[in-house]
This record gives sequence, structure tokens and C-alpha cells, in this order.
Amino acid sequence: MLKAAIVGATGYTGRELVSILLCHPKVRPFYLTSDSFAGKSIAEIYPQFRGRCELTLEKLDVEKAGACDIIFAALPHGTSLDVVPRLLAAGKKVVDLSGDFRLKDAALYPLWYGYEHRQPALLTESVYGLPEQNRDAIRKARLVANPGCYPTSVQLPLIPLLQAGLVEAEDIIIDAKSGVSGAGRTPKQAYHFPECAENFKAYKVTGHQHTPEIEQGLSAAAGRQVTLLFTPHLVPMIRGILSTMYLRLKPGVDAEDITALYRKVYAGEPFIRLLPEPYLPETKDVSGTNFCDLAFRVDGRTGRLVVISAIDNLVKGAAGQAVQNMNIMLNLPETAGLI
Repeated sequence: MLKAAIVGATGYTGRELVSILLCHPKVRPFYLTSDSFAGKSIAEIYPQFRGRCELTLEKLDVEKAGACDIIFAALPHGTSLDVVPRLLAAGKKVVDLSGDFRLKDAALYPLWYGYEHRQPALLTESVYGLPEQNRDAIRKARLVANPGCYPTSVQLPLIPLLQAGLVEAEDIIIDAKSGVSGAGRTPKQAYHFPECAENFKAYKVTGHQHTPEIEQGLSAAAGRQVTLLFTPHLVPMIRGILSTMYLRLKPGVDAEDITALYRKVYAGEPFIRLLPEPYLPETKDVSGTNFCDLAFRVDGRTGRLVVISAIDNLVKGAAGQAVQNMNIMLNLPETAGLI
């Protein structure tokens, strides 16, 4: 059985990683770290693991982490910059779940994340972990930057359309909604139950840190710079993302062209489900899974294409996709532990 380390095991993403790996046929959690809860067992923090995983949480020891076959870094943005280089120096393969290695341009970090990037060389080396697009590069990588949850929900439906030239690269609008778990486990007033329950609001309008990540992926697909409008919303539910995307069709493109493209590009992809009419994606249908459900409608009256996707932000948007990347990196079946 292969061994996995989870650095930052007590956040929601860390918890999800432990849960998935406990059901994995080839990999098990072996070393779990937490600065806040060092000395306690993971089952004390998350009682769901009683009788299943009683590992003691420790402060990070790179030598102990180095005894593992794969390391997941599930740390806050900015923290991985100091930790990941030490793990790589120990000769380990790392899947990083923060935003620290997703953007290729270091100059974007002060603008969108609020800190200077201290490891620009690793931005060049890191592989963006969207398996459906970068599978071959992920297989050879020692550092995979796991995509953000919103970017996953947007790029999986839109990259094929831009690569094929079926839609205009301008005037793209993304309206996305997320459950509260996307804000992490650390208590904050804005995500306190009385603030969120029976409420629905937009946040970080024109300033969400996932905007340049989405633009980076779509620009590469389009072969030109894509600038888009992305507005996230907070929904009073625990988990799930629903993204609704509005694009302009190229002249002469119709619904049959879109359907044929998606069927061709995603044929055989185990975690992409193209829904037939009259169905549309719903968050409850992907909750707890690594699936991305997608559907579209063509509005002939306005010449617009409306694309809708649904994912679980903690699974396909975080831990599940990280395990999918791990499977590729370790030459395991890609669906292992996920279906």
C-alpha cells in the first residue's frame, strides 16, 4: 500500500482527502500535519474517522513527510511558498491545493492574492492539474498545482469551445454560485450561520482571485488574451458550485455543433457528464462526487450560448481532483478511490 502525507489535514479539503484515501485501493493516509491541532488524533477533530483513522496530527517534519510516496499540501494561500520547496528538495511528488503555483505570471500575485511570489522558478515548473486537459504533463510532473474550484467549473465547459473556435473570445460573462465551505474552516464573520442562512449575496465583485486563473486557461485555449467578467455568489448551502456562462456564438454555429464537440472531446472522460435535454446540472446530483455535470442551451434570439456546470467544490473542485492528479502521477487507474 502506498503512503500519502497530507500537510494541513484539518481544513475541509484535508478532511476530504483523508476520507477519499481511506477508500482508495492503493493509497492510504500515513502522515497528517496540523499546526493548530498537533498532538491530537484526526478522529478527535473529525469524529467521522473514529475506528477508521486514528493517526496523530503532527507539526510538519519534512523527513517524516519524505517517507511517503505522495504529499498533498492543503495549506492557505501564501503558506505553500515556504513549505513546498522543502518537500520537493526531499525528492517527493507534491500536489499543492493552494493558489500559490497556479498562475504563471508572478506579477499577478500582488494584484490578486496580496503577496509577492517568492518562488518564481517553481511557477515555470509547476503543471496545472486539470487532468482532462493536461494529463500527459501531469504524469511527468513532480509539482502539480491543483486548480481552484470556480476555475474547474468554468474551464472544463469553456476550454473546448474556445479551442475549437465555436465561440467569440470577447464578452464572456460568468455567473457562479458556491456553498459556504468554499470559504474554508477558519471562522469568519461573513460566513457565520446567522450571516449566511436565509441569505444570498454576491462577493468580491470584479476582484476575485480566481479571475486571472480562469483567464489564463481560457487565453491558452483561445490562442489570444481573454478578458472576462466573473461574479461569484455565496449560497446558503454547505457544498457545491453552479456556474452559468454566457458566450457569443460564431456565425453559423448551432446546437448540433456544440453537442458534437462535447461528445468528441469528452468521450471516455470518466468524470465529465454531458446531460441530455431536458436536464440541467444541479449541485445535489454531484454532491460528494468527482463529477462535473454540464449542459448548454442556444438562445437563437440573442445569438448567445448559455453553458451550465455543477461540481462539488470540495471534491472535483479540490480533494477529488487532487486524488485524480495523484493517480496519474503514480501511474494508478485514474478513477481509483473516486468511483
